[in-house]
Amino acid sequence: MNYLGLAIKKLHPEAEFSLSNDDYSTIKWDKLQGDAPTQAEINAAILEVKADETAAKTKAEADKKTAETKLAALGLTVNDLKALGL
Repeated sequence: MNYLGLAIKKLHPEAEFSLSNDDYSTIKWDKLQGDAPTQAEINAAILEVKADETAAKTKAEADKKTAETKLAALGLTVNDLKALGL
């Protein structure tokens, strides 16, 4: 995953840039409003991106379990829904 690019977009959604090998020193800014983020700011944003990713996965797993529990209460399984084309 290109965490550096995701972190830059988190900090500057309007920015246009290119980079190589997920390496801060290779960032070439094509469009940027304001100052370029420091490596420390980007490192902090990378941690936030990774935390957001983990939270999204955790939520998806919880949602799946909730759905399976509701199906079970109805006497159905995920395979039952697939067999019905749902």
